[in-house]
Amino acid sequence: MCDWLRERIRRGRFVPGQRLVEADIISETGASRVRVREAFQRLEGEGLVEIEEFRGASVKRFTPGEIRQIYRARMALEGLAAAEFAGADAPDLKKQLKEIQDEMDEWEENGGHDRFAMLNNSWHQLILDGAGNEYVKQFISYLTVPIYRLLFSTFYTKERIRLANADHRKITSAILEGRVDDAERAMRQHISDGLNALSELDSQFH
Repeated sequence: MCDWLRERIRRGRFVPGQRLVEADIISETGASRVRVREAFQRLEGEGLVEIEEFRGASVKRFTPGEIRQIYRARMALEGLAAAEFAGADAPDLKKQLKEIQDEMDEWEENGGHDRFAMLNNSWHQLILDGAGNEYVKQFISYLTVPIYRLLFSTFYTKERIRLANADHRKITSAILEGRVDDAERAMRQHISDGLNALSELDSQFH
């Protein structure tokens, strides 16, 4: 139940501030009321859901300050993951990373925003897998779900894809060549660049 709700928050099916109606979720999933309420409570503990008396559960709204804190935490954790992957003996995973990078290069040229977004998610996930640190993966999963709702086509403009993929190439090269410090530094800069781009996008709608 928790995974089902997380995925819909991730994909924007449930948007910030939206009430999570127990009856609708029960009807859609067949889950019991007890399971749904337990899922709400668990996601409240993860910071994804707010539960208010008389109003029930709703998707948490994140302030710009909270988004900045999330990105700063991602800088540290994903920087560490990139460094650990660069230093790891994981030839099969590194081969997969190269393949994803090659495909992202193709879609950068073709302008496929949705496909690039999917590849971007796979690329980040593979770096976490390659690091082999389950705690980092778990912490990152909590940090990334709240911002996935923002990563739609309005974020993945042609220019943003070009800049992001330039970062990707630097990070991928550093990991494949075993340059641990360069991989960490480049990943931290990549996450910082993403925060700056997100801040610019947010300012256009406020």
